[in-house]
Amino acid sequence: MARAIDLAIENVRTGGGPFAAVVVKDGRIVAEGTNRVTSSNDPTAHAEVVAIRAACTALRAFQLDGCDLYTTCEPCPMCLGAIYWARPARVYFGSLAADAAAAGFDDAFIYQQLALPRESRKIPFLEIMRDESLACFRAWAEKQDRVEY
Repeated sequence: MARAIDLAIENVRTGGGPFAAVVVKDGRIVAEGTNRVTSSNDPTAHAEVVAIRAACTALRAFQLDGCDLYTTCEPCPMCLGAIYWARPARVYFGSLAADAAAAGFDDAFIYQQLALPRESRKIPFLEIMRDESLACFRAWAEKQDRVEY
């Protein structure tokens, strides 16, 4: 966690956000990530996502089996989803979501939107071409050599 905190502070000093994450396997750091949202113009470049991507590349795997994720702040909804897809063994976090909100990084709005029916959300979510889209799942079901995840 100390390494993640150092990374986050350095990221702030160089113009980035106050977040960092480190992935550890067998007591060794396999990847690090800092918030790169503004530096890369990528709203998905949160520290946890950056670290997960780097760790999966380093480990040549799409899941973080046997890994621990250390992150300087309780993960946002997007990062939480990425963490569950990556399936690390444990997640250690420093500050709370409430601490991030007090610093201007409030994700309560996202949780509120998730609780609403699609038709009531601020950004419209409109279903189109469902029958045609189901062909994607039929192709997946028919694929004999698919890799389950």
